[in-house]
Amino acid sequence: MGEMKSMQMGVIGALFLSVASSVSIVICNKALMTNLGFPFATTLTSWHLMVTYCTLHVAYRLNFFENKPIDTKTVVLFGLLNGISIGLLNLSLGFNSIGFYQMTKLAIIPFTVLLETLFLNKKFSQKIKFSLFLLLVGVGIASITDLQLNFVGSVLSLLAIATTCVGQILTNTIQKKLNVTSTQLLYQSAPFQAAILFVSGPFVDKYLTRLNVFSFQYSPFVVGFITLSCLIAVSVNFSTFLVIGKTSPVTYQVLGHLKTCLVLAFGYTLLHDPFTPRNIAGILIAVLGMLLYSYFCSVASKSKQGSSESAFIGKDKDTTPLLSQEKENHEAKKLDKHSAV
Repeated sequence: MGEMKSMQMGVIGALFLSVASSVSIVICNKALMTNLGFPFATTLTSWHLMVTYCTLHVAYRLNFFENKPIDTKTVVLFGLLNGISIGLLNLSLGFNSIGFYQMTKLAIIPFTVLLETLFLNKKFSQKIKFSLFLLLVGVGIASITDLQLNFVGSVLSLLAIATTCVGQILTNTIQKKLNVTSTQLLYQSAPFQAAILFVSGPFVDKYLTRLNVFSFQYSPFVVGFITLSCLIAVSVNFSTFLVIGKTSPVTYQVLGHLKTCLVLAFGYTLLHDPFTPRNIAGILIAVLGMLLYSYFCSVASKSKQGSSESAFIGKDKDTTPLLSQEKENHEAKKLDKHSAV
């Protein structure tokens, strides 16, 4: 019982860390890109990952965690896939309208559910599906403004959805099947994620912004915000792996849409972004969907746990008479043998 309570506290802590760090980095990056004119999102992400790796390396050297070797091919492919998914999401934003980009992010949940159902034989109840639908409708109402389609943007969005879903499913699967922690997996995969974004980032950013990251005028204020963004990113990257490992890719995406609602609310409060009754209605519907999802998942988890305990007790009840019967038969054979003598 104590172990179960400790596990629940760990999950709650991971969720809180993920929400707090993600909302913080969005506000920091929005100020950096909007107010300070630093639009190089892909390059900035590569710096985030490099700082994350360096921080984890220092923590490893100080014996804060033990490193567990993982197959090199698995780590390399996993790291490259995650790096590519980030690049594709940025390209999708560059080629599509804000509304269509939000639709792309919303599509990650149903696509993840589909992949887990088809390839991992995972079952989702109708109630959970309804709560996810409610969540997506709410986020859509709150965040989607326009839907302008184009062929290249649509292809990039589909690729971004596919790579993001597979990457998040692998994050969960690798941690559980290879029995590695989120810290160990992030420590080994971060260099490969950083490498592919560090190489491709300046080209992607130049194509999207028509500006060169190397010719940008870096004032002390900009450098300060970049440093702050990188430090917050350590917590974001760590909590992402932690949440997916402790829960599931779908739960992480649900949490991501909660962050979207919080960012909209904080944007209105702190940055004075325009806010309409539609935004408020959408956020309320999304929060209701998230609460229902959490409740239905909790009920399903308790039901599954109860079934497991019942099966274990039932097994004991079935096997005890069998053992008693075998013992009685053995005693009867001994009596027969003595009678024959």
